[in-house]
Formats: sequence, structure tokens, C-alpha cells
Amino acid sequence: MAYSETLADRIRQALPIFPGTISNAIQEKKMFGGLAFLYKGKMTVGVIKDDLMVRVKPEYMEKSLNTSHVRPMAFTGKTMKEFIFVGPGGYQTELQLQHWLELGLSHARHKLNEE
Repeated sequence: MAYSETLADRIRQALPIFPGTISNAIQEKKMFGGLAFLYKGKMTVGVIKDDLMVRVKPEYMEKSLNTSHVRPMAFTGKTMKEFIFVGPGGYQTELQLQHWLELGLSHARHKLNEE
């Protein structure tokens, strides 16, 4: 199992919380051995095994890393900037998942100068 289909389905089901112009612009792409959700080509969140991978703007990294079930994303032994992993306990509720989706989308929109 490269990624949790259950978590990927939860993300797909949660996308309609965003306006159609945003949710319709989300695409899926296999990356990092898992599945990533991209907004206009910029990664927002992804699923690797049972972890939720989230792109986070630098100003939100410290607060995010101080949240339960969150750790830096270390890929091939190196910590990646602006990436975190959220373990299953950190996205159990729909409200928790929505928070991480909003954070990831905010990062993508920032990179696209839409904010």
C-alpha cells in the first residue's frame, strides 16, 4: 500500500468546501510514492501511507509543528522545507482534515500570488 485510499477519498469528499473555481482546479498526481493533490500545478496536500502530507507557508510552520501528531517531512533523510506530515490522530475529524486542506491550499495560492 503506497497510500491510504480511505484518506484520499476523504480528501476528495472534502474538496467541495472550496468554491467551484478552486475545487475544480484541483488535480491528483502520483508523487513521493503516494498521491498528491495539486491546485493549478502547485502541491497542496498529499497522502503517503497513512500520513497526510501538507505544504505549509513558512510563517505557519512553527505553530503546525507544535500541533499533536505533526512532524517535519523528512524524505530520504533530509527535512524538506515547507512540508509536514500529519499522522492519523491529527486528521480524524472532518474539521481537522479541513484545517490541513485550507493550510495546503493557502500555500499553493501564495506561490501563485493569488493571496
